[in-house]
Amino acid sequence: MTIMLVNKKILVTLGLMSVVVVGAMTSMTPKKADEPGWKNLKVLPKNITKDQLHGVMEEWEHSLGVHCNFCHVRDEAAKQMDWASDAKPEKKMARDMFKMMNKINEKYFDAKKDSLGLTLKSGVNCYSCHRGTAHPEVTLPAGRGPGGPPPGAPGVGPGGPPPGGQPGPPPAGTPAPDKKE
Repeated sequence: MTIMLVNKKILVTLGLMSVVVVGAMTSMTPKKADEPGWKNLKVLPKNITKDQLHGVMEEWEHSLGVHCNFCHVRDEAAKQMDWASDAKPEKKMARDMFKMMNKINEKYFDAKKDSLGLTLKSGVNCYSCHRGTAHPEVTLPAGRGPGGPPPGAPGVGPGGPPPGGQPGPPPAGTPAPDKKE
């Protein structure tokens, strides 16, 4: 009789454990394989894959000559990067520049997009201006900036005014001005 009582206890215990395990498994909602669960994507498509996102980030990294920590902060407590954080202003600037690039390509280059909405072929990209530098220099040709003489002004040769802003000799072949005595 004791053997039968032990068997019943084992069966009841196993039955209850099975109900708990099955209940726990069915109440969990598994994450879909195609749903990466990104946090804080604002300009990139929400359904971008891990490989596609990594490719975009690498393109930006190489175009600007920077590393991940240029736009992203490290969570020192967790000892890992906090990809979702907006703590660095460079991340907002990257988003704004990405939107600007897309508008330029749509307006002037008839850019085509893939199923995610990422530009397939474009006229400009980050490298067009940055050329591997985080902060590209904006320079104007000599004498063409604010306060300089306009192109074609008297005394301004094809290369702009001479140093010091003073008109130089007229280009070869230019008749001398009339002198009044």
